[in-house]
Amino acid sequence: MMTLEEYRLLMEPDVRCAVEANRGRNPLEVALDKHLPHAALVATQVKYLARAAAKLPSYAAAGCILPPLAFEQASSEACAAHKQIGGGRLLELTCGLGVDTLYLSRRFERVVTLERSEVLAAVARENFRRLGVGNVEVVTASAEEYLARCTEHFDWLYADPDRRSADGRKQLRLEASSPDVLALLPRLREVADRLCFKLSPLFDVDEALRLFTPCSVEAVSLGDECKELVVRIDGAPPQLAATALGRGAFALPVGEREELPPAEPFEAERYRWLVQPDVALQKCRLARRALAGVADLWSENGYGFAVEEPRGVLGRVFAIERIEPFDPRGLRRELRGRGAELLKHDFPLSGEELARRLGVRRGGGPRLAFTRIEGRFWTIRLK
Repeated sequence: MMTLEEYRLLMEPDVRCAVEANRGRNPLEVALDKHLPHAALVATQVKYLARAAAKLPSYAAAGCILPPLAFEQASSEACAAHKQIGGGRLLELTCGLGVDTLYLSRRFERVVTLERSEVLAAVARENFRRLGVGNVEVVTASAEEYLARCTEHFDWLYADPDRRSADGRKQLRLEASSPDVLALLPRLREVADRLCFKLSPLFDVDEALRLFTPCSVEAVSLGDECKELVVRIDGAPPQLAATALGRGAFALPVGEREELPPAEPFEAERYRWLVQPDVALQKCRLARRALAGVADLWSENGYGFAVEEPRGVLGRVFAIERIEPFDPRGLRRELRGRGAELLKHDFPLSGEELARRLGVRRGGGPRLAFTRIEGRFWTIRLK
């Protein structure tokens, strides 16, 4: 965690100039440069500003201060920009580096954001100044402290609870997060008309629906990775949504997510196309619903199989060369020592274990997918 002294040093003109002058250099070279003031601190900022170019491009462009731990825990700007809430006044319980705050400030007239760390609060204020944000008030206080004395009413309340324990371990249970939004829920409903929470991508969708009913839940993915689960309590008809940023979305009223009838018995020779549903669909257990009439699925965690080439689906599509029963010995004889691209869904072996058993190197060579359907294991050779 950045110290107050380190923050003060980064505000010094000579250190700020050193950071800007050395952007683009190898951070290790910067750290060893004896001509630089506070070279190690400058090197850390150079390192994280380079990393921010992809994850936080606005922060990189503005030359913001980036505490390493806060950077690692921050949302990407792509996810932050997707938050579909807005109005007059917003109370945010968890500022952190302020990436969500930055984009929410563009949707609200006024934002009050809380940060219990004096250092992070100071960093957020300075970064908002550099980013040209003028409608955000950063309050140094915990959520519990602020809510105990709050007399103002807000249109929306937003929170992304800290999911790390005191020793840095990730926590999944909401009760172990800070603030505990479940314990505070009655008070939060008094302070704001509508509530929005960002939960861990590992959090169970059905558990979120149960804990916060009535609510809407959205799984958000970016680059084939589920990034966050967003819960909205806003009086709108509850819905379940899967959003793949830059690719599309699929939503369904919560009450319509009943189980589909089982697919017909699997006939390997029928299918010419394989669909890998987006992880957001699988997170919400909506893959079969989203692909109904386009591809057959036997499991929400499995692949979809299609006779005709699917178009406009939320997922990746591959042409099938052939499908055959999984034969590890035969594949090992064929592939041992070669490279191969291995894909898997609803398959009991990890990618590493699969590669070890087949004797292959990951990457290059033939592309193979592995899955389980109706209790049998299959190998799908892809073109």
